[in-house]
Amino acid sequence: MSFTDQDQNQGPNLGMSGRRPPELKPGTVKKIVIGAVAAVVVIFLGTSSFYTVQEQERAAILTFGKYSGETSAGLHFKWPYPIQQVITVPAELTQRIHIGYRQEGSAAIPVDEEAMMITGDENIVSADAVVQWKISNIHDYLYNIADAEQFLRNAASSSIRSVIGSEKLDYAITDGKTVIQDKVREKLIELQAKYKTGIQIIDIKFQDIEPPSGQVAEAFREVTNAREEKNTKINNAAKYENDRIPKARGEAQALLENAEGQKKSRILNAEGDVAKFNAIFGEYKNNPNVTQSRLVLETLEKILPNAKIFITNSNSDTVNYLPLNELLRSGTGSTATPPATTPPVTEAPQGGDAQ
Repeated sequence: MSFTDQDQNQGPNLGMSGRRPPELKPGTVKKIVIGAVAAVVVIFLGTSSFYTVQEQERAAILTFGKYSGETSAGLHFKWPYPIQQVITVPAELTQRIHIGYRQEGSAAIPVDEEAMMITGDENIVSADAVVQWKISNIHDYLYNIADAEQFLRNAASSSIRSVIGSEKLDYAITDGKTVIQDKVREKLIELQAKYKTGIQIIDIKFQDIEPPSGQVAEAFREVTNAREEKNTKINNAAKYENDRIPKARGEAQALLENAEGQKKSRILNAEGDVAKFNAIFGEYKNNPNVTQSRLVLETLEKILPNAKIFITNSNSDTVNYLPLNELLRSGTGSTATPPATTPPVTEAPQGGDAQ
């Protein structure tokens, strides 16, 4: 087999098909390597540099292991480890711990070593409480305490023992529960401020403060029930008092006002009678006869309202009379009705008579 000159010039790089592989341009390999490295860097940054903080969380940013800031909820960017590191904590969530028992589902399991304590009068009492808290300072929370929940449990137990240890059993299980609760809360807040734990105490509530079970517990329960019954009766009596006293005061005030009204009414009536008497007396001094006759007629009008007054004249065959009743009713200044005549009266009395 013979080769042409062209085949001879191609040299030994000829393949079975007689073609050579394409030659790469200068710098192409370098670009491919740089692109691959850039892709790896982008993928690495995308998976390790972007992080999400949930709604009830806040994140602490550590730069070369040192606290450098914090971020709130949302999507954020950080430099990859070991440059920066993110620690998320449930800073916006209100948390609870139980003192004296543990809650497992719907069941409460007592923890006697936490619940049992001694009162100021050397009696044993069992106290269960719930502490509500949240993170207020992320830096202090992460760097000043190793185990936040255990520290808070120890602090709460110590505060409860300190307060109950200064009170008597009878007071602790009856009227003093609220007072003890407030004192424990104040002590617990003081401990958090003293050690700078970054924990905010929201509230503490006692579930039970009672003596150990048995005859002692039953005796104290009876005492408690008796006191509650006493308080109930006192409250009912106070309610009755508050109901009756305002009513009695109202009734007394009504009587006083009624008496005052009658007093003023009688005074005004007396003043009116005096004024009326003075007016009549003035007219009487001016015209004694007329005033006297009018008073007589008005008196007859009052005592004999239906009587008719006749003024007769025996010198006439008819009885003439003046209608004084109608004139008195019509009042002064009205037009007088002319005298009326009646049929002849037999056996008329002698002289002028009034009936």
